[in-house]
Amino acid sequence: MTSDPQANLWRASAQERIDTARLCGDTATDLLVVGGGFTGCSAALEAARAGASVTLLEANTIGHGGSGRNVGLVNAGLWLAPDDVLAAAGQTAGTRLLTELGQGPQAVYDIIAREGIDCEATRNGTLHLAHAPAGLRDLENRFRQGNRTGAPLELLDAAETARRTGSTAFHGALFDPRAGMIQPLAYARGLARAAMRAGARVHEGSAVTAIAHSDGVWRVRANGHEIRARALLLATNAYCEAITGAPLPRFVPVSFSQFATAPLPEEQRARILPGGEGCWDTAMVMSSLRIDAAGRLIVGGIGNAEGAGGKIHASWARRKLRALYPELGALPFEHVWHGSIAMTSDHIPKAVAFGPNALSIFGYSGRGIAPGTVFGRAAATALLNGTPEALPLPPIQTYTERFTVLREAYYELGAALTHATRSRG
Repeated sequence: MTSDPQANLWRASAQERIDTARLCGDTATDLLVVGGGFTGCSAALEAARAGASVTLLEANTIGHGGSGRNVGLVNAGLWLAPDDVLAAAGQTAGTRLLTELGQGPQAVYDIIAREGIDCEATRNGTLHLAHAPAGLRDLENRFRQGNRTGAPLELLDAAETARRTGSTAFHGALFDPRAGMIQPLAYARGLARAAMRAGARVHEGSAVTAIAHSDGVWRVRANGHEIRARALLLATNAYCEAITGAPLPRFVPVSFSQFATAPLPEEQRARILPGGEGCWDTAMVMSSLRIDAAGRLIVGGIGNAEGAGGKIHASWARRKLRALYPELGALPFEHVWHGSIAMTSDHIPKAVAFGPNALSIFGYSGRGIAPGTVFGRAAATALLNGTPEALPLPPIQTYTERFTVLREAYYELGAALTHATRSRG
């Protein structure tokens, strides 16, 4: 799996293409962006459209990290329930964060339409599925909290959930009509293409090795060359590498794997998720469910399918498929891949102002598409105009997480144990 890029369905099916070159000379720029995912590419696009000179450096390829490996659900808000966001961020900052991220899907789909990004975009809502009676109680709380803050959520009973999913395995669902799905790698590439069309310089295969600030500018080394920048954005999220002079983003890496079937037979395609919603569930060891444009059913779950527990996670995915849709139990998985989530303890994204006109943004805790787009656009405005208040939440000076290696192992072990003993995750 690790040696075959086509194992990742998004790499095999992405229609968006970009043509870039490695950084091959010294240069100067208004904004230097490090990282070619949703945050970095949306920042580059916003800055270039504003008339700034922009350079984006990506160590591998655009969308190499979580942006090209995730489920592709364009969700509103965060993983946390609204009251938990307010408790973690404070009433004023939390309210603003909920409002701006609640509008996140609209921002994503507006960019897709404006830039003509070919990324299988659908906006038929998402279903948060109750895996057990306790999960339904959680959804009832989220429904009340969301409606109180203005979110147009609908609470579905078990019968309606069965009609929408084609499975009787769930006890109900929370439907969010603001949300939808995309082909995530194609979206990341489309953002980069649009940024280049607006004038940004995008360089793949250009890993940053050192940064320093002197004489009022940032001096950044990559491929043996120096880039001088008035403003600097680090947007590597879960796929960060050590850079001399730069703080490492602090988070717990959590693996999430996906298993895509062959395209469904026509009869099943008409019955399974006929409305085209994307889904995830309320289980502590969460799983996801969606169908792509070609009719492949994609089952996802916490855990590293390419690690030591890979066989356990693969066996779970097969049992999960049979439990939800017995008639599909023998349908082969044609693509298997995994990515890393940058999880913070409070599940709130972080914007760290680590120097003059410099930000490091990370920690979406599994909600990268809409929040990454929103934070990237806001970061470009904040850095170019000297207006930190443009960010969806106030920047902080430093951030740390304790016991990250132990907690990463804990999450993987917990997922492996759960997947070894349960058919429904």
